[in-house]
Amino acid sequence: MAMGATRSRLVSLRAPRFRVYAAKAETVSKVMDIVKQQLALGADAAAALTPESKFTDLGADSLDTVEIVMALEEEFKITVEEDNAQNITTIQEAADLIDKLVG
Repeated sequence: MAMGATRSRLVSLRAPRFRVYAAKAETVSKVMDIVKQQLALGADAAAALTPESKFTDLGADSLDTVEIVMALEEEFKITVEEDNAQNITTIQEAADLIDKLVG
């Protein structure tokens, strides 16, 4: 058995490297504005909006989330891959991804 073949079957014991993104306040603010607009949030819901707010907790369904992502793509002139789009569940996650793509 070749060494390369054996090596590829071994599980790495190294801890995965996690990337932490802290989006700029300006990006978070723009994302919040887009979410407010796309979900037509009332004054009370808009006032309670935080970076940790989950789209589903705000009443968004899967179509709403797609529309939010499309609005973000247009605003920031980016393209969000489908895999990434499915992982966006909060305002902060959206802002972090945007800063990563723009950055």
